[in-house]
Amino acid sequence: MSGEGKTGIRVSVVIPAFNESKSLPELVSEIKEALTGVPFEVIIVDDGSTDDSWSIIRSLSDTSGVKGLRFSVNCGKAAALAAGFREAAGEFVATLDADLQDDPGEIPLMIAMMEEKGLDLVSGWKKQRKDPIGKRLPSKLFNLAVRLTTGVRLHDFNCGLKVYRGNVAKSLELYGEMHRYTPVLAAQNGFRIGEKVVNHRPRKYGRTKYGPARFFRGFSDLLTVLFLNRYSYRPLHFFGGIGTVLFLAGFAVSAYLTFLWFGGESIGGRPLLLLGILLMVVGMQFISLGLLGEMMLKLSKRPSFRIREKTESLER
Repeated sequence: MSGEGKTGIRVSVVIPAFNESKSLPELVSEIKEALTGVPFEVIIVDDGSTDDSWSIIRSLSDTSGVKGLRFSVNCGKAAALAAGFREAAGEFVATLDADLQDDPGEIPLMIAMMEEKGLDLVSGWKKQRKDPIGKRLPSKLFNLAVRLTTGVRLHDFNCGLKVYRGNVAKSLELYGEMHRYTPVLAAQNGFRIGEKVVNHRPRKYGRTKYGPARFFRGFSDLLTVLFLNRYSYRPLHFFGGIGTVLFLAGFAVSAYLTFLWFGGESIGGRPLLLLGILLMVVGMQFISLGLLGEMMLKLSKRPSFRIREKTESLER
C-alpha cells in the first residue's frame, strides 16, 4: 500500500464504543498488529458508556496512535461515527465495531481492493455470520428491502467493518440510524461502492445492543434516505404530485355530483360530496407544502451539487 494523507497518516480507524471496556484493549492490539508498518491512528468514540470504558480509552491513549472522544450521553452509532470522521486525518478511514466480531486483519485487504478496482468505499459482507438466528433473519429482510428500494447491490448494509476514502467519510451527513446507509449515501453522491466477504467472529464479551426498536428505526430512516435522494432539491415534485392526484380525484367526484345536480337529483346529503371537497382541499394543501418547500430551498441558497475533486493550479 502506497501513499499517505497530508498528515502522513495512511489509515484512520474509527471505533464507536458503548459499554465495551473488556474488548477495547484486545481490539487495539489486533489493529496495531494488522497495520504493522502502516502510519495509522485509532479514534475510539465513547458513546456515553456507563461502565469503565472511558478509563480504558484514556489508558490506551497513553500509547502512540490512539485517541479518545467521549460523549456526555448516549447519542447513537451514527453520531459516534460522525464525530470520528470529523477527527480522522487518514487517506483511508476504516470503521469497526468494538465487540471484537469484526476482524481488523481485513482492513489492509479492503484497502488493496479499493486501490485495485478504483473504489471509494468497500463494505464488509458477513457471509458466514456468527450471530443467533433472531438477529440474522431480521437483518436479511432489512438488507433485501434496502437493495430493492435503493438499487445499491450489497448483501450486508449492517456490517460495521467498512473502509472509506477520507473525502468520502467526511462528505457523509450522519444522524439517527443513518450509519446503516453509508454505502447508499455514498452511492447517491456519485462515489464507487464495492463489497468484500470478511471474517466474522462470535461475540466474546458483553451482550448485543441490537433490539426490535433499532430494527424499526432503521426502516424509518430508510424512508428519509429515499426522500432526500429523490426530492431534497425538488420538494414540489413530491408534494405537488400527491396533491395533484388528490385534487383531480376530488374534482372528478365533484364534477360527477354536479352533473347529477343539473339532472335534478339532490346531492346535499350525499357523503360523496364531502369526500370530493375533502380530496380537493387536502390536494391543495399538499401542493402548498411543495411550494413552501421550494421557497425555503431558494431562500436557503442550498447548492444542488457536490464537488468530488478539484485540481490545484501550478505555481509559476
